[in-house]
Amino acid sequence: MQFTIKQIAHLLNGEVKGDDSLTVSKLAKIEQGVPGDISFLANQKYEHFIYTTKASAVIVGKDFVPKKEISAALIIVKDPYNSFTQLLEEYQKILNFSKKGLEQPVFVGQGTEIGEGAYQGAFSYVGNNTKIGKNVKIYPQVYIGDNVTIGDNTLIYAGVKIYSNTIIGNNCVFHAGAVIGSDGFGFAPQEDGTYKTIPQLGNVLIEDNVSIGANTTIDCATMGSTIIRQGVKIDNLVQIAHNVEIGKNTVIAAQTGIAGSAVIGENCVFGGQVGVVGHISVANGTKVGAQTGITRGIKKENTSVAGKPVSELNDYLRSVAVFRKLPQLEKQVRELEKRLEELIAEGVFS
Repeated sequence: MQFTIKQIAHLLNGEVKGDDSLTVSKLAKIEQGVPGDISFLANQKYEHFIYTTKASAVIVGKDFVPKKEISAALIIVKDPYNSFTQLLEEYQKILNFSKKGLEQPVFVGQGTEIGEGAYQGAFSYVGNNTKIGKNVKIYPQVYIGDNVTIGDNTLIYAGVKIYSNTIIGNNCVFHAGAVIGSDGFGFAPQEDGTYKTIPQLGNVLIEDNVSIGANTTIDCATMGSTIIRQGVKIDNLVQIAHNVEIGKNTVIAAQTGIAGSAVIGENCVFGGQVGVVGHISVANGTKVGAQTGITRGIKKENTSVAGKPVSELNDYLRSVAVFRKLPQLEKQVRELEKRLEELIAEGVFS
């Protein structure tokens, strides 16, 4: 699909310097651009590529001042990185939302309603009494259980499993292999050393504009709901246990595990491989370094933390600096002990 540079500039509220009648059909890195591509320049260390790129158009900031002649047309915007992101989003919509209708074979249960513009790929299953909104895209081999509600414009990629009674908002994305609503890890120890399964009777509630990464699992609640608030972005291979609540606009990187009934605040940022114990709260705006182990609640908002066990970031960095010096400090202590013994032997100290 082709667009003129003028059309793209209008979409981005930008100004064109150069031939706005040229057409582009692909997005590319600035160093790899060829005619028909559009790229962007946001980091000045890549500026030298703008003078050699073959791309038809480049998105630049208002503060960009060329030092040489540029063959590409320029689209001048306030923030080139965000503008290019917006363009990527629009391109993705064109790719993903062009699919419509039902492939075969598929299964749709009794009492289920599917909105206009929806797509259901081959070998997908939708249970009974489920409500699916407008323009929802269900890719092949997706399983959706009974009594599920899914809002408009949601993308569900191949192999996703959504258990019964799950509630999902508008404009959500579920990447391949994600499992939503599986049983929480609930087992009661018995006197004979065995474990008895505790029924998990709750559900998962996911609000609008949430993205769930590939092979991430979100367990249903024992009672009530496991809740993912609006705007949350969760990476691949993340485990969220039963009755957890994730506050709006929080971002969680890959291989993080959050244990049952933990409450994560709004606008938090979790690095990869973070571990959170159950039944604690993490304050709004908390930034958590990779591989941090959160073993106690964090009450102060907008705090940066790291380490195992968790510490405030500056304290953790000081501890790391001391730890690296431990061999040297040990050597100095041994030398001081030896000198002290010599002074005692000489009678300086009694």
